[in-house]
Amino acid sequence: MKQNILFLLGVVFSLSIVAQTKLDSVQKLEEVVLNDVKLSQNAAGFKVTVLNDSILSKNNSTFTNLLRFNSNIYFKENGYGMVSSPSFRGTNASQTAVIWNGISINSQLNGQTDFNTINTNNINQVVIRNGGGSVQYGSGAIGGSIHLDNTLDFSSHLKNDVKLNYGSFNTKNVSFVTDYGNEKFAFNIGVNYIDSENDYKYLSKDQVNENGAFNNLSLSANLGYFISDKDVIKLYHQSFLGEREFSGTTATPSKSKYEDRNSRSMLEWARNGLSYTSALKVAYIKEHFDFFQNKDSEFFSFGEVSTLLLKHNFDYKLSKTLSVKSILDYNYFEGEGSSFGEPNRRAFSATGLLQYNPNKKVNLGFNVRQDVMSNFKSPLLFSMDGAFRFSNHYKLKINGSKNFRVPTFNDLYWQPGGNLDLVPESSYQVDLGHVVSFNWLRFQLNTYYISTEDLIQWQPGSSGFWSPQNIAKSHSYGTEVGVDITKTFNKHQLKFTSNYSYTVSENLETNKQLIYVPFHKANVSLAYSFNKFSAYYQHLFNGSVFTTADNLKGSFYSLEPYDVANLGLDYKIIKTTKNELDLGINISNIFNEIYQNVAFRPMPNRNFNIQLHYKF
Repeated sequence: MKQNILFLLGVVFSLSIVAQTKLDSVQKLEEVVLNDVKLSQNAAGFKVTVLNDSILSKNNSTFTNLLRFNSNIYFKENGYGMVSSPSFRGTNASQTAVIWNGISINSQLNGQTDFNTINTNNINQVVIRNGGGSVQYGSGAIGGSIHLDNTLDFSSHLKNDVKLNYGSFNTKNVSFVTDYGNEKFAFNIGVNYIDSENDYKYLSKDQVNENGAFNNLSLSANLGYFISDKDVIKLYHQSFLGEREFSGTTATPSKSKYEDRNSRSMLEWARNGLSYTSALKVAYIKEHFDFFQNKDSEFFSFGEVSTLLLKHNFDYKLSKTLSVKSILDYNYFEGEGSSFGEPNRRAFSATGLLQYNPNKKVNLGFNVRQDVMSNFKSPLLFSMDGAFRFSNHYKLKINGSKNFRVPTFNDLYWQPGGNLDLVPESSYQVDLGHVVSFNWLRFQLNTYYISTEDLIQWQPGSSGFWSPQNIAKSHSYGTEVGVDITKTFNKHQLKFTSNYSYTVSENLETNKQLIYVPFHKANVSLAYSFNKFSAYYQHLFNGSVFTTADNLKGSFYSLEPYDVANLGLDYKIIKTTKNELDLGINISNIFNEIYQNVAFRPMPNRNFNIQLHYKF
């Protein structure tokens, strides 16, 4: 394998003079636990959904399925376990930012994140932030952002978590997480291995999913140490090693194979005071793939990108009602590949954020950002947001922003198909949200409008190759509805969650809906627990989507709507203060629905999974 060595010297210097105050221990713990502080402090006017540790721990399927059944996001998946990419508010996968502990991990090759290469085994919290976020998170955060957070607990504890899964299609999944902490030192380490033959039957056809086997190994390690009362050093690392056979379509068989070797490491020095916080991050990210057209051959194509990131955050509280934050960010990207040569890119950004909270009922934010890139001229970005509480039960949220996305290495240089004439996308959007809440009920209604110029979209060409094009203008608008109900009767607990989205995303030159954007998507989840027993039911409705830009109807040009349902049962065999042993069974696609979310690539028939989950 060809190796690329990245060597870069970078210096970020920041001088801040502040009053030295004694650190408050409660504030210190909060700042340490929250890795992406600006997400919690600078998103008052945005719709934010949190999937906490209790939801993640019960997920024994893919990250794609977790979000598919618990959010408004639509996913394209080239068959189960294959490449998975999101569509967020009618935008494409490159316009959805994925943020790992405060830094973007979107691929520099295609601008996307393959959600089937992310394992949530040692992720403590997933946060979904709807709406534009380029000011805070850079290129690509147009439709929204998905945040993967690791937390460090500086209290005296030792916890261990083991999961053993076996399911249909000879699927095996083993994971182990250990978490330790005291008042000065904390760490958590997780390892996960998945292996599946993935040879499910194509319903209504005399075929199975041939050449669809996959396996992957994930490793994560996070640790933190207080070097003084005010200073903490934190180290985060994740590695992913995966091998997937790429299944073909119903008409075309495949013998191809794809190997991933991805890693990301970040060192952070955080200093916390009563009126200020300062954090310096240094990160190194490596993504590498090998593609074998014939898995039995020794010949393959490859691609890789190395990223060095330096980032400094400084947050100062001017008064009880006013705070300011500065963010300096430098990135160097260096790529090499069989199909795109040896491109590189440098990017620097300076961001200022102002937060004004005159009282407990009003939260206002104003933010600006300027990027300087070696390849493109970047616009001045801004965002404004506000939250207004009119009563104990009603809150109004509003935000507006200008966002952008630069072409990726694949967009520009991929052969065949790359387009050197591409220009960056620019986007304006506004979002209005209503939140009604009671002790047992939370109702959210959001309406939004996104106007995009020079939208980059890969489309099939007359030559048979896909190629990216700048669509002169496009817009997206729609409505999102969310309902959460939780009721407790003695020892009985019932939780109902539902999401619905109506999305129009059009090319304004043709007035045609963009491909793979459903007009309607809805999901419902009902969970019940009593003593040692719990159960859940999930239901997903996905409306029809067009697969070609001309919006022709028919099986060759669009995908039919579908309903998919899952059922899960769980029983605590052991439950003491120090030990828990759960036995669970999950049935996916219980009604044996025939469906596809990418043309000619059927999804699995009814399938089962059994899990043993031991905490000690």
